[in-house]
Amino acid sequence: MRVSRSDCVLLVVDIQDRLVETIAEHKSVVRNIGSLIKAARVLEVPLLATEQEKLGMTVSDLQTLLLDSPKFRKFSFSCCGDQAFMTKLREIEKKTVIVCGIETHIRVLQTALDLLERQYQVLLVGDATSSHDPKDRDTAIDRMRGAGATVGTTEAVIYELTERAGTEQFRKILEIVKERRSASQTVQ
Repeated sequence: MRVSRSDCVLLVVDIQDRLVETIAEHKSVVRNIGSLIKAARVLEVPLLATEQEKLGMTVSDLQTLLLDSPKFRKFSFSCCGDQAFMTKLREIEKKTVIVCGIETHIRVLQTALDLLERQYQVLLVGDATSSHDPKDRDTAIDRMRGAGATVGTTEAVIYELTERAGTEQFRKILEIVKERRSASQTVQ
């Protein structure tokens, strides 16, 4: 599946204070999601975000990036279990949902499976999702892939959405990618 920015939406699932610190590789996951959000803004890709009730607010690093984006508080693990979320997703009228967030084996998995069942194309950003145990993450990614989701990486998805070099948008995207790479090297 090839993704086009004219027909997709970025979904950020439950990157919340009370949960994120316990997630494997959480710093790189948050950094990658931040890069995806910044790129979506530059490329004018619609953004949706969710928060699981009782798990706190979206982490501060992403809170400011998502400030004016629709955010849905939910009780269901799957985003599709929230009626307001589904109403907004239908209003956006895009057929591809780029999914990132936590926990891969619970919230992200159930959301992806439900989206696929509803005839959406799902592009899971594998390095922008994680679980407490990497085995749970890897197994969930395999399961989503087997159900029909496509899996990519942050940088590959950003460049696929950008489509071409030599534009003002590309210059801004290049800054986002360089910032992400620099931060990745600092963490290692």
